[in-house]
Amino acid sequence: MQIQKTALLIALLGYGIIAKAQISNGYWQQHVAYTMEVDMDVENYRYTGTQKLIYTNNSPDELSRVYFHLYSNAFQPGSEMDVRIENIEDPDGRMMKEGKSRIAALMPDEIGYLHVASLTQDGENVTFNEEGTILVVDLAQPIPSGGKTIFKMDFKGQVPLQIRRSGRNNEEGIVLSMSQWYPKMAEYDFEGWHADPYISREFHGVWGDFDVKLTLDKEYVVGGTGYLQNPQEIGHGYETQGTKVKKPKGKTLTWHFKAPMVHDFMWAADPDFIHDTLKMENGPVLHFFYKNDPEIIENWKKLQPKTAEAMEFFSNNIGKYPYEQYSVIHGGDGGMEYAMGTLITGGRKFGSLVGVMTHELAHSWFQQVLATNESKHEWMDEGFTTFIATLCMNEIMEQNKENPFENSYNGYRRLALSGKEQPQTTHADRYDNSFAYSLSAYSKGGVFLAQLGYIIGQDKLMQTLRKYYNDFKFKHPTPNDFKRTAEKVSGMELDWYLTDWTQTTNTIDYGLKEVAADGTKTKVTMERIGSMPMPLDILVVYNDGSRETFYAPLRMMRGEKANPYQEIKRTVLPDWPWAYPTFGFIVDKPLDAIRAIMIDPSQLMADIALENNFWQPSE
Repeated sequence: MQIQKTALLIALLGYGIIAKAQISNGYWQQHVAYTMEVDMDVENYRYTGTQKLIYTNNSPDELSRVYFHLYSNAFQPGSEMDVRIENIEDPDGRMMKEGKSRIAALMPDEIGYLHVASLTQDGENVTFNEEGTILVVDLAQPIPSGGKTIFKMDFKGQVPLQIRRSGRNNEEGIVLSMSQWYPKMAEYDFEGWHADPYISREFHGVWGDFDVKLTLDKEYVVGGTGYLQNPQEIGHGYETQGTKVKKPKGKTLTWHFKAPMVHDFMWAADPDFIHDTLKMENGPVLHFFYKNDPEIIENWKKLQPKTAEAMEFFSNNIGKYPYEQYSVIHGGDGGMEYAMGTLITGGRKFGSLVGVMTHELAHSWFQQVLATNESKHEWMDEGFTTFIATLCMNEIMEQNKENPFENSYNGYRRLALSGKEQPQTTHADRYDNSFAYSLSAYSKGGVFLAQLGYIIGQDKLMQTLRKYYNDFKFKHPTPNDFKRTAEKVSGMELDWYLTDWTQTTNTIDYGLKEVAADGTKTKVTMERIGSMPMPLDILVVYNDGSRETFYAPLRMMRGEKANPYQEIKRTVLPDWPWAYPTFGFIVDKPLDAIRAIMIDPSQLMADIALENNFWQPSE
């Protein structure tokens, strides 16, 4: 425990240093410190709690109103989430039963709710109003710029039947999956308040410190966010070597957790949890909580060293994981990332179990530490996670795929050719259908990074990721922050790439228009068919088996990438200005010496019509 207390102190001191550096550069962010005590009745799935919240207003603005999220209120008939399920053309199948919303069928003792019974600000009562999943609070006194205030509240909740992410008694029998369970302060940043109702998808939160006491039936094992402060009272696999467990008398136990510098707090509990730990040599302690089910135990045991491999991969390729603990917990309805842990369903084949763990663990960097606003920029979280998790799976599962991103590219092309694509600037809740959201966030978001490697070079891409993480961890970066990082690393201008790929539905389509004899040489003419600009790599293969490449930089890039094929001679052509629909160059060999010509042999440019990227002489 002394190590954890030391880590907490270092984290807090480190945050102070970061905050001062940010303020001096004009950057600011709010800060929260939660102290909560919660009593859970596992018989009726209702709980009561108290919350003390110290809120620091680091903004330049005076605040006369604040907002809290009350996520559990989404799981009630007639909620915005319920209505959206009924009206979107392709609702999430997990939330449907017999063609209807599962929420609509919930009985009063099955719904979710979260209500604030009382709320004061610095000892004064405030006016508050519950509007669906948002609590609107008019302050007794405005919070000045640089000021602090203390909110104290009493709240009560009911855990809904598990439908989406959180809830009770999921399909695999986990009793409590407690995510989005407490009144959570909404984020206020340079754009203003982000008090988004909980309709379907993503989240955004304020970084801070959590001190949480959970009291429930003593037979239950709890895992989640934070470091356990009282293992000597708990046992259940938390006790360290030599610790003597002294459980209090009575029917309940109080679990005391502290979590420094996180923007959410999740926990799960079940009386049949097995709890294993794995201490990494140069990394955190890994915790695993899973159902004592003979059919899944073997896979969960095998999962543990793979989790350590994935943790090491991400720490090496993005940056060091900043906490001393990570938990993989059986629960929820699929896989969902949270601070210092994840909820995943566990009755899977081994490859699928490793895959969902790897994806959710990767979120620890992109959503839990960098923490973009995923309601507005969901592709930065899901897409970047998809990219790095794909690389990780290719290594730790020895998949040895020549192009591990093939599924992402196929998904993007399906979207681009569907007629249903919307720009990636669309708010996560405002996509017309789930199909467009999923492929835009995951597939197109993943291609954004893989294709950037094609543009600036693979080494520069990985340098960009590491610098981005180092420069923007705990800072809620925006798309422009990432773009500027890539520009600094590559020396190229990349605004065109961010603009076309994320703010429009423009597509890439280049083709080999004509290959013709030009005396003893060959003239190759290419054409730009799509609206989105790109630099081009062109491979020429000769009948004698030799090869060479030609590289046409995009003029607006104002730069060139290094030769990605060091073993092959490359000719750098003049820049191709975007407005010119065609571009030609000369191959210094006769036409009958050429076996084939191909645009983008790497297949990392997301051209939507590959059939015109390849030329061979006719028979």
